[in-house]
Amino acid sequence: MKIILIHGAYGNPNNVWFPWLVTELQKLKYEVIAPAFPTPQDHNLESWMSVFKPYLKTIDENTMIIGHSIGCAFALHVLEQCNKKIKAIFLIAGFSEKIGIEKFDKINQSFLEKFDFEKIKRNCKHFFVYGSDNDPYVTPYLVVNLATKVETKMILIKNAGHFQEKTFEKLLEDIKRV
Repeated sequence: MKIILIHGAYGNPNNVWFPWLVTELQKLKYEVIAPAFPTPQDHNLESWMSVFKPYLKTIDENTMIIGHSIGCAFALHVLEQCNKKIKAIFLIAGFSEKIGIEKFDKINQSFLEKFDFEKIKRNCKHFFVYGSDNDPYVTPYLVVNLATKVETKMILIKNAGHFQEKTFEKLLEDIKRV
């Protein structure tokens, strides 16, 4: 089983709960890929796709993708490109439209231009969408909109903010269930 982690704006594979999750998944013998995407310099869909290109051809039916924040929108674009049905996608604090904060809307613009949700839904067996009731950046409304577009329900995690803790037990539980 292969898991690909996609960080958010101003992030990297070594922040939030990513290092903890990598360790836990490796204990379970998962292959984990966690590319570092350019941000904030060259933070755009084209440059991120360029970084991701070598991994695109390795995606198969045993692949799961995990995205955080704008990494969710990027993960959706990956699903549009892969032309294979993956096992699952986990979208944490995800959105597919502007969030109403100029600093982020400006650098995230290219990620949010358009999505082929019909193709996205065809290319994935299981969708998990997580949101928090007190996220300072991504409101529950935005997360529910995204969940609706992929025809699933938002999993509400109370008081999780923007999911920047060092662990994320619910995510690990859900990965194990798939």
